[in-house]
Amino acid sequence: MECDRVYVGDITYLWTWEGWAYLATVIDLASRRVVGWAIADHMEASLVCDAVNMAIADRRPAPGWIFGSDRGSQYTSTEFRALLKAHQGVQSLSRKGQCWDNAVGESWFATLKQELIHRQSWATISQVRRAVIEFIEIFYNHQRLHSSLGYLTPVEYEQQIQQHPRREAA
Repeated sequence: MECDRVYVGDITYLWTWEGWAYLATVIDLASRRVVGWAIADHMEASLVCDAVNMAIADRRPAPGWIFGSDRGSQYTSTEFRALLKAHQGVQSLSRKGQCWDNAVGESWFATLKQELIHRQSWATISQVRRAVIEFIEIFYNHQRLHSSLGYLTPVEYEQQIQQHPRREAA
């Protein structure tokens, strides 16, 4: 599968002593790289739009790219659909009540929570935001090996694809 053609997104809750923080992520389905994220104290449509805008600005997907998500109100909002249309993205919604349609997104959140979030208490949203960004940019994308990528990191997988476009890992 080619990078920057299909992204998946989802939202999760992160508890802090200040209250809930909400994390929206965008993951490249081919490389499993987290290419966009946003953290806020709300779950409004702007949260997922901010995450997708980050991915678009950084990755510049070609017209016709696909964004998969659940049927949450953020992803079915007028604001979000207008964003996809403006950037020539195609929306793909999961089947109603089928969480495994976004298994990659669900797996990512399980990894984040097991390997970072549930290992300590978080005093502030700002503190959890810094830790999540560090987890994504320093550890997950650059150091964590993935069996689905032939035991490469997401960044290594993308580099391999760039060097050998026809020899994609399993």
